[in-house]
Amino acid sequence: MIQFIIILFGLTMLYVSVTTRIESYIKAIAAQGVILFLLVLFDYGTTHLANLIFLSFETLAVKAVAIPLFLIYIIRKNGIFREVDPSITNYSSLAITTAIFAAGFYIAYWTVGAVSNIRPFYFGISISTIVTGLFIIISRKKIITHVMGYMMLENGIFLLALSIAREMPFIVAMGVLLDIFIAVYLLGLFINKVQDSYSDTHIDALAKLKD
Repeated sequence: MIQFIIILFGLTMLYVSVTTRIESYIKAIAAQGVILFLLVLFDYGTTHLANLIFLSFETLAVKAVAIPLFLIYIIRKNGIFREVDPSITNYSSLAITTAIFAAGFYIAYWTVGAVSNIRPFYFGISISTIVTGLFIIISRKKIITHVMGYMMLENGIFLLALSIAREMPFIVAMGVLLDIFIAVYLLGLFINKVQDSYSDTHIDALAKLKD
């Protein structure tokens, strides 16, 4: 059951690689938040109730609800609905993402017996998610899509932490949560400022910025 949930996590990245609708990116981020919540709730294995409550709040309330709602507000306020001009085609994007996840499965297979104290399936999918998040950032042109890629990359890092140790330190979880809030809030403000100044949220508009 847990492996099936992790596979669903990976499928959200494959879905993102072929869609051009910005709201679909946000739905994928919300789905990842729910999946991480389920993993924390059913497979984390912590004996510290406070840590479990905090991680559940971080994954469900923040990652699955608060941040997606904030991003929906941003795209609707600025009238951003599609990634209309990606750097590569959807077919090529799907092929590259599939290759990344194939490599992730190979990494998972390689870690079995080769590396101790690592949960192979978690590890392989998390590495694939991190690389795919970076790929989304460099292959898309909308600034808001870069925000989505960053969020997915961070979710991959969260899953990587779960793969290495069941007991994530409380202070580390707080640091991750603070990092999410600051990054999304500042990027949201930045997007609004670009839209107000240039009536566009395409990264090519940044070439017009001068001192």
